[in-house]
Amino acid sequence: MSSTPAQQPATIKSRIGAILRATSGNFLEQFDFFLFGFYAAAIGKAFFPSTDETASLLNTFGVFWLGALMRPVGAIVLGAYIDKIGRRQGLIVTLGIMAAGTVVIAFCPTYETIGVAAPIIVLLGRLLQGFSAGVELGGVSVYLSEIATPGNRGFYTSFQSSSQQVAIFVASILGYLLSESMPAATVTAWGWRIPFFVGCLIIPLIFFLRRTLEETPAFLAMKKHPTTSEVFASALANWRIVLLGMMIAILTTTTFYFVTVYTPTFGKTVLKLSTADALLVTLLVAVTNFIWNPVGGALSDRIGRKPVLIGIAVLSLLTAYPALSWLVSAPSFGKMLAVEMMFSFYFGMYSGTMLGALVEIVPAHVRTTCFSLAFALAAALFGTFTPFAATWLIEKTGDKASPGFWLMFAAALGIIAALTVYRGGQQAVAAREPAAA
Repeated sequence: MSSTPAQQPATIKSRIGAILRATSGNFLEQFDFFLFGFYAAAIGKAFFPSTDETASLLNTFGVFWLGALMRPVGAIVLGAYIDKIGRRQGLIVTLGIMAAGTVVIAFCPTYETIGVAAPIIVLLGRLLQGFSAGVELGGVSVYLSEIATPGNRGFYTSFQSSSQQVAIFVASILGYLLSESMPAATVTAWGWRIPFFVGCLIIPLIFFLRRTLEETPAFLAMKKHPTTSEVFASALANWRIVLLGMMIAILTTTTFYFVTVYTPTFGKTVLKLSTADALLVTLLVAVTNFIWNPVGGALSDRIGRKPVLIGIAVLSLLTAYPALSWLVSAPSFGKMLAVEMMFSFYFGMYSGTMLGALVEIVPAHVRTTCFSLAFALAAALFGTFTPFAATWLIEKTGDKASPGFWLMFAAALGIIAALTVYRGGQQAVAAREPAAA
């Protein structure tokens, strides 16, 4: 099956405009994901009431994770659609599904109002979001890689992740303003919905941006676009690449959800810091995440993917638990900021490199499906499970630094996968065509 060369120069009229249009949907996805994590305690009281605060929190994070389990399904179904019909049209469809899930959660009545229907409706909204998110990141990353100039694929694809940090920044600002302008009881009762309503209001603008997106020259130049059955067959034939890609992506997803979605809860409920302190740390993390992503992507364009992936994974393996132990021994705003800045550096450098690496190791003609499936599995089974895992580990071990073990496990998997993919310094795992029927 023929496809364009990997380094074909892009002919998109405005690459900056194309980046902004493509990544706009990531803003909505991560904006809502972060809010769900930050207001987990309030959402738990609204939809999963319990006399045990930890049980309520686990129920909330459990729904957060269950929604993420739809990501692999979305990666396969929507990924095949994008590989067949085109990047532009596919990204518009994913945005529509994501928007529907956002609206459902924002306007769902509480458990006190409609009973057990409330958590069911919230779960439905999360399932829609997870289904869409399964291919959103992959679709955007593939789009950016296909409009990248030669030798800059890592730098271009890194903006997929950088765009998500803008969402974290905006959500943190809104949360900070709410915490400063409303009593905590009011925020818990209904004020937490305000940022979700803001997310609903920006949906029309994002739709407009996506509708003006141009198709990539690489997709248009393909002599043959695979059918849905061909996409599925090729993805199955390349299961080993998908598995290794998932292992490489795990450190990105676990670190990201720790420093963004879980950090506010960690700061407030575990470290007993103020809401304003936890939000300010998260806001600053979003800024540094935005900076480190393109730095990591550009560095990997110059020195190669392997050194950056392994270097950062080794640092994470060696420092995650000691850093958290130092933090929890005497929690303070300054110590939390220092530890989160370290994790932000790890995340940004690794993520900016990982996105380019994952695009390169999957088969070109089913790039969206295989990329999305690998990342969706990492996010569903490990990344979005991080808040639940961290809460459970602390509850069971009594060690407030125990989430560090989860991050170390992710780093170990990343090292194994990177060494396997890049044996001898070059990519050693090749794509396969499915066997003829």
